[in-house]
Amino acid sequence: MREQVTLPKLGDTANEVVVISWQVDVGTAVAEGDSLLTVQTDKVDVDVPSPVSGTVVEQLVAPDDEITVGTPIAVVES
Repeated sequence: MREQVTLPKLGDTANEVVVISWQVDVGTAVAEGDSLLTVQTDKVDVDVPSPVSGTVVEQLVAPDDEITVGTPIAVVES
């Protein structure tokens, strides 16, 4: 089953973040809680964890993209 992963709320005031880098490539197996990508908010780098276990089949954002809470960031197949 494919599940679309969205950017979760990462702090009390941060609704927009900038994608810094991906921690996993397409085809990589991840466990729930593993870091998918790193984003920057309020000049702080934050790792975004996977909410599900499976294989990353698509990356929907790229480094330097500015995204908001709820934006689809990846597709993970379990």
